[in-house]
Amino acid sequence: MSSKIEYPGKNFLPTSRHEMEELDWEQADIIIVSGDAYIDHPSFGSAILGRLGEKMGLKVAILPQPNWRDDLRDFKKLGKPRLFFGATAGNMDSMINHYTALKRLRSNDNYTPGGKAGFRPDYATSVYTKILKKIYPDTPVIIGGIEASMRRLTHYDYWSDSVKPSILSESGADMLIYGMAEQPFMQIIKLLNRGVPLSSLQNILQTSFLVKNKENLQTLKNTDNITLPSYELCKKSKKTFADAFKIIEESSNLATQPRLFQKTGESFVVVNPPYPVAKEKEIDEFYDLPFTRIPHPRYKSKSPIPAYEMIRHSVTLHRGCFGGCSFCTISAHQGKFIASRSEKSILAELEKITKMEDFKGHITDLGGPTANMYKMSGFNKTACIKCIRASCIFPDTCTNLNFDHNTLIKLYKKASLIEGIKKITIGSGIRYDMLVKKNKEQNKKFALNKYARLLINNHVSGRLKVAPEHISAKVLQLMRKPSFDYYKEFDNLFRKICKENNLRQELVPYFISGHPGSSENEIKKLNEVVADCKLDSRLVQEFTPTPMTLATTIYYTGIDPFTGKKIYTPKISHLKRKQKNYFMTS
Repeated sequence: MSSKIEYPGKNFLPTSRHEMEELDWEQADIIIVSGDAYIDHPSFGSAILGRLGEKMGLKVAILPQPNWRDDLRDFKKLGKPRLFFGATAGNMDSMINHYTALKRLRSNDNYTPGGKAGFRPDYATSVYTKILKKIYPDTPVIIGGIEASMRRLTHYDYWSDSVKPSILSESGADMLIYGMAEQPFMQIIKLLNRGVPLSSLQNILQTSFLVKNKENLQTLKNTDNITLPSYELCKKSKKTFADAFKIIEESSNLATQPRLFQKTGESFVVVNPPYPVAKEKEIDEFYDLPFTRIPHPRYKSKSPIPAYEMIRHSVTLHRGCFGGCSFCTISAHQGKFIASRSEKSILAELEKITKMEDFKGHITDLGGPTANMYKMSGFNKTACIKCIRASCIFPDTCTNLNFDHNTLIKLYKKASLIEGIKKITIGSGIRYDMLVKKNKEQNKKFALNKYARLLINNHVSGRLKVAPEHISAKVLQLMRKPSFDYYKEFDNLFRKICKENNLRQELVPYFISGHPGSSENEIKKLNEVVADCKLDSRLVQEFTPTPMTLATTIYYTGIDPFTGKKIYTPKISHLKRKQKNYFMTS
């Protein structure tokens, strides 16, 4: 008899009235409305929060991809929750999900069965919230996910080419949870279950809300207060917008962050500081929940969900990224400090995967936002608390950073010994700049060459993806990325190791065109490198401005907020297309 099982966990959370009735539920405590299909896997926020609520003894239902175009029956079928609705666009900002860098409508959606487009609205979080508040005006709506998180304050919206206020103001939501939501989610549930009204929860960390008068606001102990320029002033002046962003980013890079205020219309947006970085025991609890790790049975007769196919046999090791790339939302959403799972929790999840019916022996990733940051932090934690650097590895690697790869090497080796696992490949990107251009002492102490050799010899599935992003020193400086010389050195190391071991593998570099600072001259030089190296031009992606990033602020304002200098940016569509066309015709 086979030892494999199809569902290594509990049954799914209900998604219909029929499923609720089968569980003898008259009413759900929480209903999570999501723009993604419901996949009961720890890579999806709705699944984690749903399982977490279940663990706390609550009845949590999931309403995936409701139809917002008809008579809104989908929003009514589960009824009214006892505590609140949760609303999220899903694992991606809905506008990035829908549109290309040139604002052309995409023909696919990887978070929908068959990759079909059209199953979520533009600005999904706001659309869902407005509908819920119209149907159930007395039921609180709490919003979250990356779309809400990155729009919690005044932001530039590329798709409407306008400065928008906080999503709280636009959507009418009662509260916003930003970043990775488990800790505030649990605290809110505990207090609501005691009968405390949501409107009085003003001291929950990692939440944002609107108040009419900030003078009557409950204080947060040992927390500084910073008032940002108002939405109206930011909308009126690009210089003011840039100044506000500088304050926001510097605050978000602190270990102990202030409480932020921003006047918007007749109200103030309040953003409470985040929870401290999750401890190992805490993050283990989130990933050890009884996920089935597969899509809900409602999709059984439908085509596969592309996003799930990519991560079905992968494992997340950690959260956060201290890379600080100016165009990336990860550090603003997950934070720059690393929260890592225990080796025990990771190995236990791998054991579960080997019992899945469809597992053939290949683990497709042991990673995170960046694969090789597991368990890394500062030697002197006090120094980290005071530091305001956006990146621990740019413009150079911080002398206080412990970037020891030995722990990761040991984990790879233990994971490879698990019965049923034949191959482990690393699908997440790696920061190769931590592996090269270091002295002999660092190389030995932090096992840099040892890790590179193990990775290239045993954990590459034919192609290793890396992201030098550009070759221009000026553009790379604005990107907060290292010199292209780092890539060249790593490329030499990669080729050397492959040659020594007779491996037919490729190093695949990704680049960005149209980034702030990238003039026609810079893009010509980049095109020459791509052509000379015979690289696939499809590896050159167009820059897409996304809310709450430095690169987007420079794109909109034409100003570097940290230097005050004016920066050239190709903004008009034909200029952006011209830069991209260099690669299409080479």
